[in-house]
Amino acid sequence: MPLCSTKDLSLRHPWSEGVLKGLAPDGGLYMPVQLPTVSRQQLESLRGAPFTELAFHIAHAFLENEVPEDLLKEICSAAFNFDAPLKEIAPNTHILELFHGPTCAFKDFGARFMARLFRYFLGDSTEPLTVLVATSGDTGSAVANAFFDHTPLPAIRVSILFPKGKVTPVQEKQMTTLGHNVTAFEVEGTFDDCQAIVKRALSDHAVTGKKRLTSANSINIARLLPQIFYYVYAVLQLPPNTKPIISVPSGNLGNLTGGLIAHQLGATVERFIAACNRNAPFPTYLRSGLFAPHPSYETISNAMDVGNPSNFARILPLFNDEISAIRDRITGETVSDEETRAEIRRCFQETGYVVCPHTAVGLVASNRYVRRATHTNPHIILATAHPAKFAKTVEPEIGRNVEYPRQLTEAMNQESKKVSITNSYQEFVRHLLA
Repeated sequence: MPLCSTKDLSLRHPWSEGVLKGLAPDGGLYMPVQLPTVSRQQLESLRGAPFTELAFHIAHAFLENEVPEDLLKEICSAAFNFDAPLKEIAPNTHILELFHGPTCAFKDFGARFMARLFRYFLGDSTEPLTVLVATSGDTGSAVANAFFDHTPLPAIRVSILFPKGKVTPVQEKQMTTLGHNVTAFEVEGTFDDCQAIVKRALSDHAVTGKKRLTSANSINIARLLPQIFYYVYAVLQLPPNTKPIISVPSGNLGNLTGGLIAHQLGATVERFIAACNRNAPFPTYLRSGLFAPHPSYETISNAMDVGNPSNFARILPLFNDEISAIRDRITGETVSDEETRAEIRRCFQETGYVVCPHTAVGLVASNRYVRRATHTNPHIILATAHPAKFAKTVEPEIGRNVEYPRQLTEAMNQESKKVSITNSYQEFVRHLLA
């Protein structure tokens, strides 16, 4: 199943090239030329199967002959050594827990699969590959963990750019304590500044002529593919023929795009809710028909602080650029910090369940939709991170301490190593090429 560019649908590249390059030559994002044919019967046959088995079958439909079947099974087994349970916290309200990986965030699904795919596609190449990552929080820690390599001459090196003072202490520790082949850049600016630097470097021939670069953000198709898997897995945990409403905490829109592709593959989803914080160009687009990116605003759901979501470029071709078709499938909601805090408190008081700020945004959006609708479809809210990663926000609302998973406690006890830079592209390039 070859890849094309969102800017040039006639382009044809194999997955091996698209994954290792990150961006298409014209600066567009890679997408499959067409989605594979997966019948409802095939998906239904995976009901009750382990997540790794389901992941293999869907991944194989996309990658076909580019990765040997036995190796692809090994990749899925090694990458997804944790579960994604669906928990009903109230009647018709389910939480899909995506935070059981090593960095306690949903980004582990994409990063761990992608890292193994990179290593396979690199083969015996002696030319080092540098992975660039812009992060508003959880992406950086997941990628750092997935690509970490303490050998003397690692084939893959990672440069992470995160905005100074705009990630939580836990997130920063997870990005800055590994060292070895992982370099963390603390940028004076916003996530959008970090993302702009990464995109510019990837398309700057003066840089790529000297250093082999790729990206591990959701602009990379290898990060997006595993996000399809858990939507199918979630739907198959509900009774047959159930069509849930899925609320997706949304920033760069990669998670939402994965869900939309899962639906087009045959996962029975009634509707998606793009649940955004104050950074809401996509809900604005759904209302007005105009996509107007803006500088990102700082919120308590910081991993969603994205004012110019890259994956908007992937959503358009999925619907042939027809806004009416997009509106028929997606509802956009904007949630304030005040509403987010109130939802963390309400959810705990009424159900005993503790959510992170991003999951709370998804719950607020879902509850709004329930109040407006007359349907009885179950709702699924994606829990994108463990609440302990945002303890300073969560604990005052629930009136108790959040229990820290072991991997977060270990990260907090390590020494940070980071490079502080301005948001100047030239300054970053000097460090990158040094």
